[in-house]
Amino acid sequence: MRFADSLLRLVLSAALAAAASGCAMFAGPPASKSAQPAAPAGAAIPAKTQATANAATQSSAPAQAGVAAPKGESEPPLSPAVQQAFETARRALIAKRFDEAERGFLALTKSNPELGGPHANLAIVYRHAGKLPESVASLERAVQANPREPVLYNQLGIAYRMVGQFAKSRDGYDKAIALDPNYALPYLNLGILYDVYLGDSERAVAQYDRYLALSPGGDDKVKKWVSDIRKRNPQKSLASRKEQE
Repeated sequence: MRFADSLLRLVLSAALAAAASGCAMFAGPPASKSAQPAAPAGAAIPAKTQATANAATQSSAPAQAGVAAPKGESEPPLSPAVQQAFETARRALIAKRFDEAERGFLALTKSNPELGGPHANLAIVYRHAGKLPESVASLERAVQANPREPVLYNQLGIAYRMVGQFAKSRDGYDKAIALDPNYALPYLNLGILYDVYLGDSERAVAQYDRYLALSPGGDDKVKKWVSDIRKRNPQKSLASRKEQE
């Protein structure tokens, strides 16, 4: 089990969930292409992650240690110094001390460039500051370091959507789904992309339906969107569409 891995997934969920949302909270796309999504509340993403149970990606609590590596794969644990540095930066992010968090994660990306978590959390800081190109670049580095982590591809899809790169955004969500077909959020975000940005109601409904099928607790807001589309009022309530991280 890797401290950094668990942090990446759980914290990412939490931090983004809290304000920019994701996981337990919505943090996302406004209906207007030029609008900015809500800023992440400050969760953190573990330093290194491996794809695991989807339930963890939808949690709103800060990440805890303990994401297991795939069977047959064993990697050495992070050093105590790296764990401490990551935890310090993570706490700064959760507390919205963004300058401090940026310094901490930036230092880790230089000392441990192979870890995806610092890059991903740095992307959260940049997104909060409105530095969208930098946020995209950091997430691209994060997925290079952790190419099997669906949460990161979902985040990358959101980042690309925010800078108007819709084809790349769709690809990010598709990759997240390919890695974990039971991970609900990329279906929702892909539905929003088709619905609000690409004007393809038919495909949007298919993605919303899949998201709802994977959401045991239901989602009345998304059900309303589907109802609107099926009543041939696709423009109704577009402003309420929010991506989930």
